[in-house]
Amino acid sequence: MKLATYSPLPLGEPRPGLVVDGKRIVDIPAALGADDDTRTMLGIIRAGAPMLARLRALASKPAAGSVSLAEVKLHAPIPRPAKNVFCVGWNYLPHFEEGAKKLQEDRKLPEWPVFFSKAPTTVIGPYDTVPFHSHVSTQCDWEVELGVVIGPGGKDIAQDAAMGHIWGYTVVNDVSWRDLQRRHGGQWHKGKSLDGSCPMGPWIVTADSLDPTSLDVACRVNGVTKQESNTKHMYFKLPRLIADLSAGQTLEAGDIISTGTPEGVGFARTPAEFMKPGDLLETEIGGIGVMRNPIG
Repeated sequence: MKLATYSPLPLGEPRPGLVVDGKRIVDIPAALGADDDTRTMLGIIRAGAPMLARLRALASKPAAGSVSLAEVKLHAPIPRPAKNVFCVGWNYLPHFEEGAKKLQEDRKLPEWPVFFSKAPTTVIGPYDTVPFHSHVSTQCDWEVELGVVIGPGGKDIAQDAAMGHIWGYTVVNDVSWRDLQRRHGGQWHKGKSLDGSCPMGPWIVTADSLDPTSLDVACRVNGVTKQESNTKHMYFKLPRLIADLSAGQTLEAGDIISTGTPEGVGFARTPAEFMKPGDLLETEIGGIGVMRNPIG
C-alpha cells in the first residue's frame, strides 16, 4: 500500500490518503471515520496493526470517492515529524571513499554507523521548493537516500527482530550545505538542518509491500544523473542500523531514519558542483517513486 498526506485543490486541510493505481487517492478519514487514529499519518502509524488491517480492507474495495492525484497537493508523508529525522553517514563504501579522497583523509572503514539528525523544520513535500539560503551558504548539495519509517517502537532492538519494527519506506533527499557541515567542529547538524533541506515523499510504501534490500536509487539535477546505485550496496544493513540506533534509546512510531547516500555527491566531484536557484532536483527510488524539487 502507498499512503500519502495531501490537500485537495484549492488547498484544503492536509489529510492522509490511500493511493490507488498510482493515479488516484482515497480520503482515509472520510472512508474510515475521522478520529485521532485517522486524521494524520502519525495517528495512522501509531494505531499499529489493526489500522493496517483496516487500510488493507479499504484498498481491496473500488476507489469510490477517490480523486485524481493531479487534483491534489502532496505534502511530505509526515509533514511535521515528532522529533528530528535520524540520519546515517558513510553507508555506501564508494561514497565513504570519495569523501576521504576529496578531503585528503586517511580513513579506516567504519566499525559503527555514523548517526546525526535533521531538524523537523527541514521536512518539505516531494514537489516543494528547496529554499536557497544564499545569506548562509551557497554550497547546496544533493544526497538521495532510502527513508525508513518506524512502526512498533522499542529500545535495545535485536538485529533479528529489527525488520518487524519498520512500518514503511519513503524517498528522502538529505540536502546538505557543505561549508556549514564542516564549519562547526565536525558536527554536521547545522549544515544538514537549514529550513527545507529534507524533501520527503511522495508517499510511504508499507513494509509488507516492498523488499528494501535491492532498490535502485538515483538522483538527477536538471535531468543529468548525479547518483545511481542500489540499496544492496549499503555497508550497514537496515537491521544493524535499527539495532545500533535503538541501543539505550527508544525509537517510537513515526520516527524516520534516512539510511545514507551513495557516491556521486557534488562536493566530492572535481571541480565541486553545487545546486543553485532555478535547478531541478529529482530523487528516485525504485518501487517507491520520484520527487521533483525546484531550488529557489
